Amino acid sequence: MLYTEILKQNKDFQICYHKGKCVVSQNVIIYAKQNRLPCNRLGITTGKKIGNAVCRSRARRIIRQAWREQEIYAPVGMDIVIVARTHITEINSCVLSRWLFKYGIPALHQIYAGTYQQFPRKSAKS
Repeated sequence: MLYTEILKQNKDFQICYHKGKCVVSQNVIIYAKQNRLPCNRLGITTGKKIGNAVCRSRARRIIRQAWREQEIYAPVGMDIVIVARTHITEINSCVLSRWLFKYGIPALHQIYAGTYQQFPRKSAKS
């Protein structure tokens, strides 16, 4: 990946989950937050609901390939966490790449500019 480093620390994932904005699709959820660094940092999460280890690895490969194809269009200086959903094992990377190009990357630009509107999250206590 040209402009992207790997997000590894748990605290960075947690900050992105709690303070970042999210974009939701049928196949993935993207959490994004500005990081004030000269590069993007990408983290990929696949839970056990996706399936066994083979399915989870395939989901990570699909997400990584789709991101590689579209990363040149993304704004630089963001922490991005992509969470796989259960339907991702039924598609290939071209489908996810097209979704990223049409909806995901424009949403990242809006998040970077501070103009992205999302519905308020429900608190765990409600």
